[in-house]
Amino acid sequence: MSENNYYDLSHVSFVVLGLISEEPCHGKIIDEKIENRGMRGWTSIGTSSIYGVLKKLEKDGLVRSWIEELDNRMIRVYNITPYGSEVLKNKIEQVLRDFYGKNDEDFYVAFSMFPVLSFEEQMKVFNYSLNKIRKHKKELEEMLEVNRQFPINVTGLFKHPIMILETDIKFIEWVLEELKKFGRQIGPNDYKEK
Repeated sequence: MSENNYYDLSHVSFVVLGLISEEPCHGKIIDEKIENRGMRGWTSIGTSSIYGVLKKLEKDGLVRSWIEELDNRMIRVYNITPYGSEVLKNKIEQVLRDFYGKNDEDFYVAFSMFPVLSFEEQMKVFNYSLNKIRKHKKELEEMLEVNRQFPINVTGLFKHPIMILETDIKFIEWVLEELKKFGRQIGPNDYKEK
């Protein structure tokens, strides 16, 4: 995607566009996917906001829609456009690449949608993230060493994030090992809802 085509997805738009990328669907199906996947526990998206986002995504050319009949009523079905796919892929890559151990709901969205990326892209973003987290942990450890003489309320501000980063490192290492075991791109069809 060229710089002049950059599109900044809001968190809610990111969720909705990602769900539409899996298959054409209407607003109620999107809401059901959010509910059934437990996404309401880690993302801030309400039922009513879905429809406004759908209109904006369509206006901006990221999705297209058409009318279908379902159970004797007319519904609007949405599908991702090539431009929408490009924007989504770039957002997923950016969020996963830039993850460095902070609690970020966009990370959880991007992680749930990483099958959009090729195997090489998956490996690249997680390796980049792993290196970034390790670097950040090392910087904090160096700062902790310099500040060891301070009381626990100060040193704890370094120790706590270091311990969180250690867990994030283990998690990303696990993800990379699982991807290597699979040995190819993990795509949306590998994990269909039951």
